[in-house]
Amino acid sequence: MKQIKYLSLCLLSLGLMARQMCGAETGLNVVSESEKAEGWRLLFNGQNLNGWRGFKKQTPPTNGWVVAEGVLTKMAKVKGGDLLSVDQFTNFELRWEWRIPAGANNGIKYFISEKRNALVGHEFQMIDDSTQKQDKYRTASFYDVLPPTPHQPVKLAPDWNTSRLVVQGNHVEHWLNGEKVLVYECGSEEVKTGVAKSKFKAVPGFGEKITGHLLLTDHNDEASYRNIKLRELPAQ
Repeated sequence: MKQIKYLSLCLLSLGLMARQMCGAETGLNVVSESEKAEGWRLLFNGQNLNGWRGFKKQTPPTNGWVVAEGVLTKMAKVKGGDLLSVDQFTNFELRWEWRIPAGANNGIKYFISEKRNALVGHEFQMIDDSTQKQDKYRTASFYDVLPPTPHQPVKLAPDWNTSRLVVQGNHVEHWLNGEKVLVYECGSEEVKTGVAKSKFKAVPGFGEKITGHLLLTDHNDEASYRNIKLRELPAQ
């Protein structure tokens, strides 16, 4: 009996070690039953790039992106192309965890349309804020258009940040580490003024609500993602 118990403990230890080695952390890239009931689903399965592709392409990039131990990482200084969600969304809530090393810069874009000549959309900025002097370029800004409110310092690797993006009707919210740091209305005078002062001022309809893809940017810096989840919301 003692030998059986000892063998069972050894097998259990080996199982735990294997899960740790492959990065299968508890709750990593998993949708709970309660989340499923609320309409949540994974956009990144933790194993491959299913559900993602290149801009105006049928398949995802073959370079620049690595999936390992349940984490999706944009490799530094390796060009491969942006990652575009296969699906398009109108009203939704997006949650994700991310980390960047010191000095890095990246972001998630939304309202991406392949009908536009340029790959532009509203961007939730993710950056080491110590590198920025202008608020409209800080983390959780509507990049180059609207700044976030002052917030706690961004966590740098190896620590993870959590973010939320809510789009319902023309209403948009940016959240960072549990704090709502930016609220705006698509097409509002505030947005129009910000766009007019930005690099997007010549893009037709920029700042207005559209149905579109999500996009993980192919920036020159490293950025890692996990637990990317989305649920679609009813129109307001």
